[in-house]
Amino acid sequence: QVQLVESGGGLVQAGGSLRLSCAASGRTFSVYAKGWFRQAPGKERELVAAISWSGGSTYYADSVKGRFTISRDNAKNTGYLQMNSLKPEDTAVYYCAADRTGRVVTTEGGYDYWGQGTQVTVSS
Repeated sequence: QVQLVESGGGLVQAGGSLRLSCAASGRTFSVYAKGWFRQAPGKERELVAAISWSGGSTYYADSVKGRFTISRDNAKNTGYLQMNSLKPEDTAVYYCAADRTGRVVTTEGGYDYWGQGTQVTVSS
């Protein structure tokens, strides 16, 4: 069993930066792929970025390419999402998820474990 806890959300002005963290319990987290999703009010949850267990493969949604960077530190059982040049449309609850296959997965149903979410609000 893996438990995920997100942190680092908050209120930031447009153009600013935030770094989200996803701390995982469970010794096998290092072999799981990890994804960051977000859900804005009235919208479906969408995949923002994903990273394979080794960090060698990544995926980014077109809307965040060049602004967001996903990374992980398996020694610390922690994943990160660095968000730069934030826009008001990035406002959402951000969720961390883990997938046991270890490969990058781009569908919500492919993830086995989820965090509780952290709110990111970008003011204009």
